[in-house]
Amino acid sequence: MLRHQLIVLRRRLHGRVRLTNQDRWFLIQLYRWFPSILEVLTIIRPETLVRWHRAGFRRYWRWKSRSLGGRPQIDTELRVLIRQMSMENPLWGAPRVHGELLKLGFEVAQSSVAKYMVKRRWPSNPGWRTFLRNHAPDIAAMDLFVVPTIGFDLLYGFVIVRLDRRDVVWINVTANPTAEWVAHQITEAFPWDEAPRYLICDRDRIYGRVVTRRLRAMGIRDKPTAPASPWQNGFAERLIGSIRRECVDHIIVLGEMHLRRLLKSYADYYNRVRTHRSLNKDAPVTRPLQRIGSIKPPAILCGLHHHYARA
Repeated sequence: MLRHQLIVLRRRLHGRVRLTNQDRWFLIQLYRWFPSILEVLTIIRPETLVRWHRAGFRRYWRWKSRSLGGRPQIDTELRVLIRQMSMENPLWGAPRVHGELLKLGFEVAQSSVAKYMVKRRWPSNPGWRTFLRNHAPDIAAMDLFVVPTIGFDLLYGFVIVRLDRRDVVWINVTANPTAEWVAHQITEAFPWDEAPRYLICDRDRIYGRVVTRRLRAMGIRDKPTAPASPWQNGFAERLIGSIRRECVDHIIVLGEMHLRRLLKSYADYYNRVRTHRSLNKDAPVTRPLQRIGSIKPPAILCGLHHHYARA
C-alpha cells in the first residue's frame, strides 16, 4: 500500500495528486481484502476511499441487474396508432383498444397498450364538438333575409338548413311574409316522417302563434335565440352570408320569379357541388370520387360558378 502511494506521488507534476481509475480500483480491492489499510493512507482521506467503494458497489449491482432481454419494444407506428385510438375514443379503455388492434392483425399485449395510451387526469368524457355532432341530425335552423330588386322593392328570402350535413332543406321567396306563409313553408319543407326534433329561429314577430302551433303539430319544438344574439343561429346566418357573397351580391334581381329561380339554382349548387370545410371538403350530398375521364366544367348560374366533373 505504501509502495503504491509512492508511485502515485512520483507521477505528480504540480498541484493536487492525480489518481487514475486503475489507482482507484487497486485501492478499492485492497480495502476489500484488508480494511486496515485506512490507517496508512496519506495521499487521500479514508472517507474518500470508502466513498469510492460504495460507488463501485452501486455500479456493480446496477450492472448485475441490467436487462438481458425481456419483452421486445413495439414499433413506432404501432405506438402512434395506440395513441391515436386513445385520443379519438376517450371512452375506450385498454381492453377495447387492445381488441381493435387484434382485429387489425397486431400481436401486442394489453399491458403494452395501457402503457402507450394517453394518460388523462380526469374521467374520459366527450367534448362539446362530439356532443353537438351527436345532436345535429335532430336540429334544423331557419331564417329570413332581405334582397332589393331593380325597382328598389324588397323581397324576402326564407331558408331552412339542417345542422347535420349543412344541406339546404327549403328555400323560397315572397314579397309579403306572414306567419301563415312561414307555417306553410315549414309544412312543405318537412314531410311528416322527416321533421327534425328542434328548429332554431330568432325572435322575429313573424314566428307567432300560427308558426308555433304548426311546429307542435308536426312534433317539432321551436328554440328561439336570445335577444340580439344572431350568433346563436350561426348555421343559418352562415348560409345567408354565403348566398349573399356567392350569388345575390353579383346579380341585379328583376323580380320575385327571378330571385326564386336564382335561389333554387344556388341551393342545388350548394347541396350537390359546393365543398365545405366543416364536412372535410365534401358537399352536403356526398360527391363520389372520380379518377377516370376527362374533366369538363359545366357553368352554374350563367358562369358565376362551375362544376368540375369527369365525363
